Amino acid sequence: MVENYARENELDWQAIVAHTLQQYNLATNTTIAKKLTHNTTQLAQLMGSLYSGSNHYKQHAQALITTIVQAHVLRSNSLLQRDAAKPNNWYTSNQLVGMSLYVDKFCGTLPKLPSKLPYLQQLGVNLLHLMPLMQSPDNESDGGYAVSNFKKVDKKFGTLTHLIKVQESLHKQGMYLMLDIVLNHTSHHHQWAINAKAGDTTYQNYYHTYHTDEVPKQYNLHMPDIFPESSPGNFTYNPQMQKCVMTVFHNYQWDLNFSNPAVFIAMLDTIYFYANLGVDVLRIDAPAFIWKQLGTTCQNLPQAHTILQLIKLCVSIATPGMALLGEAIVAPTEILKYFGTGTYKSKECDIAYGATNMALQWDALATGDTRVMLAAQAQLQQKPQGTTWISYTRCHDDIGLGYDDDMISQAGYNPYEHRNYIKNYYSGNHPYSTATGALFSINPVTNDARISGTLASLCGLEKAIIENDTSATQIAINKITLLQAQSLLIGGIPMLYYGDEVGYTNDYTYLTNPAKSYDNRWLHRPIINWNKNELHTNPLTVEAIIFANTQKIIAIRKQLPVISDSNNIDWLQPHNIHVAGFLRYSASQNLFCLFNYSNANAYLVWQAFTQKIKEVKHLYCHLTKQAITVGNPDDFYILQPYGVAILEVINEK
Repeated sequence: MVENYARENELDWQAIVAHTLQQYNLATNTTIAKKLTHNTTQLAQLMGSLYSGSNHYKQHAQALITTIVQAHVLRSNSLLQRDAAKPNNWYTSNQLVGMSLYVDKFCGTLPKLPSKLPYLQQLGVNLLHLMPLMQSPDNESDGGYAVSNFKKVDKKFGTLTHLIKVQESLHKQGMYLMLDIVLNHTSHHHQWAINAKAGDTTYQNYYHTYHTDEVPKQYNLHMPDIFPESSPGNFTYNPQMQKCVMTVFHNYQWDLNFSNPAVFIAMLDTIYFYANLGVDVLRIDAPAFIWKQLGTTCQNLPQAHTILQLIKLCVSIATPGMALLGEAIVAPTEILKYFGTGTYKSKECDIAYGATNMALQWDALATGDTRVMLAAQAQLQQKPQGTTWISYTRCHDDIGLGYDDDMISQAGYNPYEHRNYIKNYYSGNHPYSTATGALFSINPVTNDARISGTLASLCGLEKAIIENDTSATQIAINKITLLQAQSLLIGGIPMLYYGDEVGYTNDYTYLTNPAKSYDNRWLHRPIINWNKNELHTNPLTVEAIIFANTQKIIAIRKQLPVISDSNNIDWLQPHNIHVAGFLRYSASQNLFCLFNYSNANAYLVWQAFTQKIKEVKHLYCHLTKQAITVGNPDDFYILQPYGVAILEVINEK
């Protein structure tokens, strides 16, 4: 490292910056010039720690500065104004509510999407995560995450012009746009891979390629299989190239070689391309995998964090209005590192997925016990100020039980038996389960598996409808509302998943499609039937009840500034193991949020409240719109089965 820095310091970075600014006729008093000058040392340190030992390092350093300046020059006046108008940490606001959706399954094509915005606005959604849109091969797309052209919209969705019109429609209506970038790999149909197959060694070095299987075997000693059922192994032999290539996810997804600085520059250019389309949040897919090193699992390595820190710095200089979301679905101790550590604390990803709390909600729903959830909070509350979570009940992906065994042990359970119970419960293989789901990516060696299924089906609605059980239907609706409410109130950006707002159950049509039948995650990727969605206007329907419940809690969220994420959450101790509860607090507002994960009334002693706020005497329930007087410490507040309470402290001063 010391030797690398010594070589890096041989470069006159200030001269490179000055030369580049001169090339673009940018004065030294312009915003971009000032930012570059202020951050030159950090750019040099980060770039140098990764690449100063590489060939032609000076050219790569020049390419980095040129890429940054060019991105700023190409940024439109409207986006520059939008950058300036956004407050610091704008993504922590209680006003944001997102929805993640597949455009083709939601409305068909991009040109049709603007007509659906009133429906989303009626619900309260103002941030749209459009699932991968860029060109991806039929039958080898991995849901759009095998990209063959990062800058061309796949024709099934429309064109780049259509995407720009969607962005303009969103921004005109005060809404925000979130798109994905896949940093870890490309499709083997990407032009880089095509060139590599044709024998171009420059592009073979864009990937991890090897003449023999000797090095791949060494990697495999430490690298786990990501999809052991459908895509075992981490390398694929390509007969045209006559080389092995690293393919961690699927054999048609070639892992990019980020130890090559040309790859980093090319992908930074792509990041800026999305920024200048008007993307407000860029979701970086699978960042944990982007750096590979022999003798390691090739996940969560320090260099991956350095790359993200360098990306964040570059974005903050040229396109500061775009926030970065790291899709790192990893253990609680690892996920916090994606916000940055040490000198770069709060200077890596602005946003990360709250995957641990998501999984713990499902744990609590299956067991009726919130102690495992509570055991995780001490770690999760170490999140740096100014960063935030995506909070959600489910997404397009599977549900992994990504929390630590010691959290399970603290609750008094055997971790192995507990995880087996959760898997059996949600796959419908437990006699008392009402869930209809499926196990995904079962590892026969470790017995590890994840869970597929829609929110409604996993909450029991599918089974209740099949059995025409009115009582079970109401219980399922209560469970759906419970999970959504906690995600909406816990802070960060709540991200609803399309179809959940009207209770879509599992879609089994994927079984008839050979390109999808091997992957049961398509269970929870439904095609929207707008006749069903329009039922949300009929108050007698299940769709209307779920929609109205979700809409109501979103409206409450937006009314209460205390729900903005300023690390202002204090969890209640488990006076009742069935109740998860936390206090959201600020100088002017205190809010208790309570969630009963049991199928019976839950009794919570008033002492649970007074331990947090000693003088609490009166509360206002935002759901029932009723005032409540706090009783004696040993008396009880009663929560209905799978009930929610949003209680604001209204003591007179």
